[in-house]
Order: sequence, then structure tokens, then C-alpha cells
Amino acid sequence: MTGLRPVFYVSDGTGITAETIGHSLLTQFTTTRFVSERISFVDSVERAHEAAERIRAAAELHGARPVVINSCMDSTVGAALAESGALMLDVFEPFIEPLEREFGETRQHTIGRAHGLVDFETYHRRINAMNYALSHDDGASIDYAEADLILVAVSRAGKTPTCVYLAMHYGVRAANYPLTEEDLEHDRLPPRLRPHRDKLFGLTIDPVRLQQIRQERRPNSRYAQMDTCRREVAAAEMMFRAERIPTLSTTHTSIEEISSKVLSTLGLRREMF
Repeated sequence: MTGLRPVFYVSDGTGITAETIGHSLLTQFTTTRFVSERISFVDSVERAHEAAERIRAAAELHGARPVVINSCMDSTVGAALAESGALMLDVFEPFIEPLEREFGETRQHTIGRAHGLVDFETYHRRINAMNYALSHDDGASIDYAEADLILVAVSRAGKTPTCVYLAMHYGVRAANYPLTEEDLEHDRLPPRLRPHRDKLFGLTIDPVRLQQIRQERRPNSRYAQMDTCRREVAAAEMMFRAERIPTLSTTHTSIEEISSKVLSTLGLRREMF
């Protein structure tokens, strides 16, 4: 017995929906410790039996009944998964029957539709947004004319993962700009950002957490020293206040929450894919 409760996100697609919803649910339980695993593309009874075997093995290893967050459309696949003895939570079940009654229509058991793979225009918009985010990461390109938003922060404050999330889930062209020591010598925006101030959103972070992250990346470097982290964060926050740039701390905030706050603050209305 390990003291951990095994959780499986099982899907006939990528599993992103099951994992996103499951993670949101499990964060409400603060005294239970979880170990999680995503099992994707369980699109047949045979694969469901294989997944069930893995789930049973986890139950034996951890000495606890697993929890399965299931987004598989085929009920026979769900039944095969249930043979694992896990607590089965169907992501869609609570909503399907009321919606069928309301619309007078029976749902279609179509795999992959949740992530826009059928809509090629939507799919290409996401890919283009991802390409934009990667080509404009950490100031690699400073042509921001086509950017929907620009995240500004010191190094390792969470700019890149947030931009990638915004691109993948919302099709947002998100660039990010790392504040350098030279930038932080002044309480004014760097000249290259000033023409785009209506697209700017600042991220900050607790210096202690920043030091931990930087220490993992560059151990015992000046970059990871506590006084460097404190000085940079303080200078960045002073700049954001002086320029009235909307700001959010990423210290205890998930990427999903950061993204939602950024979109809401900047007035970007995008449907999640």
C-alpha cells in the first residue's frame, strides 16, 4: 500500500477532455494524494480489456480502489472498463439525457469530435496559432502585428506554457516577451512593446518559487540566486504598475486559470476547442 489513490483518465480520443475535467474535480479534495495516468485511444473492447488490466494492476500496487474518469463514447467499451472494479465516472453521462430531451435528438457516438478534428478550418487555426506561439517564444521574433496578445514577464514565470495552452485550446496567437536585465533598469515598457500595449498582459511570480524553478534549470548560477529573483520580480512589478499593465501571479495558479484570466481581461472571446 502506497497511500496514493490511482486515477486513470481513459478516452477513445486524446484524453484531454477527461483529464481536464478530472483534474478540476480532484483538486477539490486536498487531503487525498493521487497518482494519475492517461490512457488514450481506447476505441475497442479489446483495448478496453487491456486498459482494465492496467487499472487492476494499479489497484494491487497501491492497495486502493482506482478512480476512472471515462470519456469513451461506446457503452460496450465503458462496460469492459468497469470490469476493472474501479469507481467509474462517465464525463458525459450526467448531461446527455437532459440534452437529448431538450433537443429531441439522440446523441451520435462520434469519436474525435470534441477536439475539432472534423472541422479542418478549426484544426488549421489551432496549428497556425501553435506555430505562431513557438516562433514568437521568448522574444525570438518581435513582429507582433498579428499577435492577439503578448505575455510579459521575467524568465521562468510561466509565459511559454501559457502561450502554448492558449494556442492549442483557443487558437489564440500568443507571443511572449522576456524582460531582460536591461529592460528592468527602467520602469517604462521596452520600446518594442509600446506600440502594442493594448495586447500586453504581465505575469509575476513569488521570488521563492522562481528561485526553485531557476535552480532546477541552472543550478547555483547567478540567474538562480535569490537576490536576483527578488530584484527582477520587484522591478517587473514596478514596471507593470507604472504602465498600468494588467497582471496576475502564476505562483499558485494553474495554466487553465491563467489563460482564462488573460482572455477575459483583454476582452478576447474565443470558444474552447
